[in-house]
Amino acid sequence: MAWIGQGLRALIATPRDDAGRVPPWAWGVMAALAALVPALWMWGFTVDDALISVRYARHLADGAGYRFNASGPSTDGVTPLPWAFVLAPFAHAGALVVLGRAKALGIVVWTLTASAWGIYVGRARAPWWAKGVCMLALAVCIPCAAHAVSGMETSLATCLCTWAALLHARPRAAAILSGLAASLRPELVPWAIIVAVGFEAVRGTTPARALLAVVMAAFPFALCCAIRVVVFGHAAPLSLSAKPSDLMHGLAYVGAASLASLAPALAFAPLALTRAERPARVLAVAGLEHVVAVACAGGDWMPYARLMVPIVPSLLLVFLFVAAHGHRLVVGARVVATFALAGYLLWTAAPAGRRVSADRERLIRDAGPYLRDARCVAALDVGWPSAATEAQIVDLGGLTDPEVAALRGGQTSKRINDYWLLGRHPDILLAYVARLDLPLEQWRDIPFPRGLEARLASSDLLAEHFAPMAFLALGDAGAGYIVLGRRDTPR
Repeated sequence: MAWIGQGLRALIATPRDDAGRVPPWAWGVMAALAALVPALWMWGFTVDDALISVRYARHLADGAGYRFNASGPSTDGVTPLPWAFVLAPFAHAGALVVLGRAKALGIVVWTLTASAWGIYVGRARAPWWAKGVCMLALAVCIPCAAHAVSGMETSLATCLCTWAALLHARPRAAAILSGLAASLRPELVPWAIIVAVGFEAVRGTTPARALLAVVMAAFPFALCCAIRVVVFGHAAPLSLSAKPSDLMHGLAYVGAASLASLAPALAFAPLALTRAERPARVLAVAGLEHVVAVACAGGDWMPYARLMVPIVPSLLLVFLFVAAHGHRLVVGARVVATFALAGYLLWTAAPAGRRVSADRERLIRDAGPYLRDARCVAALDVGWPSAATEAQIVDLGGLTDPEVAALRGGQTSKRINDYWLLGRHPDILLAYVARLDLPLEQWRDIPFPRGLEARLASSDLLAEHFAPMAFLALGDAGAGYIVLGRRDTPR
């Protein structure tokens, strides 16, 4: 495709700053290291939902089709619809091996993209100190490092958004890339449209070209919606009904995420932005709209500001171009405050994330003797059990089960009927506890932190059919899962 080569030549030809003290390729190397080293340091991070996508990908690779349970119906259990298909070529292996490959894919594409981003930064007309701030911010941004290796689609979405920003001189290429990012993360649709139309407007567009830009940016997401309607009967991802949220939660989320991801705080300079280059203004407006979209979507439950990560590199570019137009004291105070916060997060928040994969792997290993030969397992968290067994899994949170997703309540508080659950014939129930303070035999008296499991524990009917078998530790803080086995199941 000709626009790829043209876009790359435009990137290489971007004018460098007057000082020119460091060659652009050196900035590229620095940016690659700023992406790679922290990501390797956070290699131990993942999220439970990553294993849901892995299970879909493994079933695609094995010829079972797009389904969570190999012998069950095809369900819409992965919000980024294309992601399982991206993973499928790497999915001819066990679940944890495939997860490792997904993590490796994320770190490779992120490092390569960061290198191109660094070359752009090196050639930009901006003060050398602003370039250094961008590099350091990328290096100490825990959310970028963590989600580069989470095994989720976030890393690929981040790379697509970054390339769209870098290729602002090629508006159609930017529209396509931003649209592809929105197909992976639906809340990016407004960002993609603003970027596509804004970059066209910078060149002096016509209404027809602006409309074409909107179509190109929205088409990948619209195609995903159309496929969902045809295959699953609904346009929105199943997760939208499985875990409904609200605006108040969304506002709290974007407030915390904007600070944790560092770039929004650095880029926030409304007065200086009016004197910056027009592409920077487009990216700033798109970033603001993305914050609004995430707030309206209700935020997210995953750690490390996942929904803000895709626009972090583009917002660092905004800072790059506004830094010289702001008051030195104001800019300096904002930079110092941002890096002070980054240091605090590195000290307090990062260590726990680095242990997640090891804790999950130990949990999966310990669960093997209880789940390996099970016919059906019911659980609220279905990612890690899907790596421990090939049995049918009843998703009590509804992320992969449209029948459960339609029930009242949030993901952790679905109004599951006891008779309905027994009718699904699970021989194992998994219930999460924050701490096991009582003997296992008194499991019904343990305070369950989530509403669904608390209701199941209070059910006399379920207590007649299930008895505690074991406690599986998740980490070293006392949390874990109680394994409940069906009384009438031969052992």
